[in-house]
Amino acid sequence: MSLKKMNTEVLDDILKKMVDTVDHSKDEIFQIGEQCRNDFESLTNELKEVRDSVYKVINEGDDLDKRSRLARRRLSEVSKHFQTYSEDQVREAYEKAHDLQMKLSINRQQEQQLRQRRDELERRLLSLKDTIEKADHLCSQFSVVLSYLNSDLRQVGEALEDAKQRQDFGLKIIEAQEDERKRLSREIHDGPAQMMANVLMRSDLIDRVFRERGAAEALNEIRDLKRMVRSALYEVRRIIYDLRPMALDDLGLIPTLKKYLSTIEEYNKGTSIQFTNLGLEKRLPSKYEVALFRLVQESVQNALKHAQPQEIQVKAEIKKDKVTVIIKDDGKGFNTEESKKGSFGIMGMKERIDLLDGDISIDSKLGAGTTVFIKVPLTM
Repeated sequence: MSLKKMNTEVLDDILKKMVDTVDHSKDEIFQIGEQCRNDFESLTNELKEVRDSVYKVINEGDDLDKRSRLARRRLSEVSKHFQTYSEDQVREAYEKAHDLQMKLSINRQQEQQLRQRRDELERRLLSLKDTIEKADHLCSQFSVVLSYLNSDLRQVGEALEDAKQRQDFGLKIIEAQEDERKRLSREIHDGPAQMMANVLMRSDLIDRVFRERGAAEALNEIRDLKRMVRSALYEVRRIIYDLRPMALDDLGLIPTLKKYLSTIEEYNKGTSIQFTNLGLEKRLPSKYEVALFRLVQESVQNALKHAQPQEIQVKAEIKKDKVTVIIKDDGKGFNTEESKKGSFGIMGMKERIDLLDGDISIDSKLGAGTTVFIKVPLTM
């Protein structure tokens, strides 16, 4: 057995152990997340019951307070003119006032305890929500690692010269698809999924508003609910469009960029987006058109999401031997020396560029906007 063959088998054995360990860890974190979700749902139901109880106890307290004031007034009148009342009447007035005062005191204690329980539940729910988000984030990271470890990297070992080549090859195979999966997962979680959860909560609120405030107030809540549903529908359509615009296959890169940027400008009224084509308007191989479109898309979305720009300029130039794209915004900029925790957008862009043997540079300063310069050689 050759040394290279032996090294390949040793590496495969190490990979198997890594997969088993990561998979087991992922399952444990998933179970923690599921348990937290169950606890979150249980505490949410309990919080609803406690809030209803607080509302009920407050109403009872208000009623007891009114009755107690009347009883004390009655006792004061009997005490002042006790000679005109019998002993039984005086005792009855005293006992009634005392009984109502005791009930009111107990009611106030119940209200205080319920309020404390409500505040405690709200704090626990916030903590559970944070734990669930962290668990989901860790599971997502473990999924990326597992996808890498279980990819074609396990079958192409003998075709690669050493472990370093295997690692590079595996990364190139999975990075593109995993980046899209992560982006789509985040957009669905932060967009339609969150909106649908809000719609569900809002529907419960409408029922309560109708019972407590009447139909007019409930109708206003329904109008807000319709706007939320409309926003969710827009987000779903946008995500479907982002997966792969049909115009990219039918018309090519330049027309698709024009249409995409025009659409994005319509939905972001505070930002002007200008597109200029400086070169040829010709079709490119699919891998170039898809990658360049995604690079522009990611750059523009990053600017809109983080930079708060008033204007974004996109310039594209297709020549016989290369494609050049510049995306420039006048937003608040950022420090390129600092990497934001949990941010994979720029990393994904650089991976796309590496797959095309191109170059990307990002020039940004705080308060001075950002410029993304992309150059890709055409080897057709």
